[in-house]
Amino acid sequence: MGILIKPLVTEKMTVLGDKLNRYGFLVEREANKVEIKKAVEQMYGVSVKDVNTVNYHGKRKSRYTKAGLQTGRTNHYKKAFVTLAGDDKIDFYSNI
Repeated sequence: MGILIKPLVTEKMTVLGDKLNRYGFLVEREANKVEIKKAVEQMYGVSVKDVNTVNYHGKRKSRYTKAGLQTGRTNHYKKAFVTLAGDDKIDFYSNI
């Protein structure tokens, strides 16, 4: 898929899609707003009005096991919230 990793399909994003015409995606961490806008327009055939991005940094995690204390970290990731212009809609369930 390139820049877009996967769409965020949650209850909160479904409500935002209905009310504000806004959709969420997990994207590559190096992608900027212009690249995200072009990727969404090309993949879904819609016109994008606005793009907001959020970087999430992985948390440190530890757990106790039989082998002792295991430590690690969750992955870093980036989310993009895309607002569509006009009456454009994205249907994530069309090919199920």
